[in-house]
Amino acid sequence: MAMSMSFAVRARLLPLATLLALAGPAVAADPADPWEGLNRGVFVFNEQLDNYVAKPAAKVYQKVVPRPVDNAVSRFFNNLTSPLTLVNQLLQGKPADAAATTSRLIFNSTLGLGGLFDIAEKMGVPRKKEDFGQTLAVWGVGAGPYVMLPVLGPSTVRDFFGRAADGLADPRAHMNAEAAYGLAALDLLDTRADLLSAEKVIEGDRYTFIREFYLQQRAFAIADGKIEKDEFLDEDFDDEDEPGSAAE
Repeated sequence: MAMSMSFAVRARLLPLATLLALAGPAVAADPADPWEGLNRGVFVFNEQLDNYVAKPAAKVYQKVVPRPVDNAVSRFFNNLTSPLTLVNQLLQGKPADAAATTSRLIFNSTLGLGGLFDIAEKMGVPRKKEDFGQTLAVWGVGAGPYVMLPVLGPSTVRDFFGRAADGLADPRAHMNAEAAYGLAALDLLDTRADLLSAEKVIEGDRYTFIREFYLQQRAFAIADGKIEKDEFLDEDFDDEDEPGSAAE
């Protein structure tokens, strides 16, 4: 069980670890980032791991996997992790959204061949995403300091514990080890490949850009889109592009 929980936490955090770039010079302290010195050190480590392992592998994946197959893989993982959204919609008191997610899961798992095709989207049932970090925010729990996790990427204290709890609802946590880690590797490759072109918009101090993107994206998600997004959130890092954006 301990191994399953460890995998589940990594499986939810790994997509965040794929948005890595070169660390820039030190900047003025931000109140949301009191551990900036330590975080920047971890960021440099993550950047090296990305440059030498994740990014080269993602470029190979992008070259050998046709775009339609890449998109189908992304849809498969969206469907596979739908139970996470469903559980958190119920915990947040959103029965209508939970019913819609249940419908998506049923239609896409059956008619959509396990989620390879998004049948529900064509039926007018759009995909929504919720996680336990958002649920904690709805319950009034503060975000806490920003933290850069080794390998796993940007987070906050609240989101770290939220993603750990999400592991309980992740179907991959209940698979055998070979299947679980195989799916995790494929998910990481697919997500990292989809971010190859998106990272071109990173400007100025890389660490600061990614921190601000993460914090603003989380605020937007928690508010269910009822706040104005920055331009780079609107055009280059839209949720719909996360699994299937154009690649470099």
